Amino acid sequence: MIFPIGDDQIKGGYKPVFSYTFIGLNVLLFLYELVLKSNGHLTGFIEQFGATPITILHGENYYTLFTNMFLHGGWMHLIGNMIFLWIFADNIEATIGNVKFLLFYLAGGIAASLIHVALNTHSQIPSIGASGAISAVMGTYLIMFPKSRVKVLVVYFFRSFYLSAVIFLGLWIAFQLYNGISTIGTNQNTGGVAHWAHIGGFAFGLLYGIYAKKYFDKKGQLVRKQNNSFNKLN
Repeated sequence: MIFPIGDDQIKGGYKPVFSYTFIGLNVLLFLYELVLKSNGHLTGFIEQFGATPITILHGENYYTLFTNMFLHGGWMHLIGNMIFLWIFADNIEATIGNVKFLLFYLAGGIAASLIHVALNTHSQIPSIGASGAISAVMGTYLIMFPKSRVKVLVVYFFRSFYLSAVIFLGLWIAFQLYNGISTIGTNQNTGGVAHWAHIGGFAFGLLYGIYAKKYFDKKGQLVRKQNNSFNKLN
């Protein structure tokens, strides 16, 4: 098992206010979920604010396309998503600006939820998690910072090494596509994971990244020298 623990940081730019705010908000809401679980009220809460495809397609609870992206099903679900958000979001926000990042992140999460709903039309299982929005972040990161290095940790050997963003994110989306295609027509999630939400979010991120890179290249704001030292976990 491998997972990312750092990346090349760009110099200057906007402070990643919303990147870290989203991390804090997700953690706080998960702690609230733990309180609800201890009181036996968590299931009803998830059913109310998770995105259930069949309910949405019946014209109900559209708000869950937004609310579901701030809820998580367990500690590992939360920690995994927050690590990816922490690593990949700040470079994007530093480049495109705080408000633009806020709108992009929320739009990416909603787009991911819509793709999940469209491909799981009969599902009565509430979908929760920030991974759709984070997948959008990763798609944009791939376009805007293809030469960036991602530091990954091999858990079994407890050793780290570097991969280019193209290789790491390319392998990640290939895995999502493989699992997503295997669920077509089954209205099921592989291992409880909404792979099509990941794929949809990533595709949204790629499209936004193409626009953003071209726009900020023209503005001369994207040409920043990347810092080759890892300022996160080294």
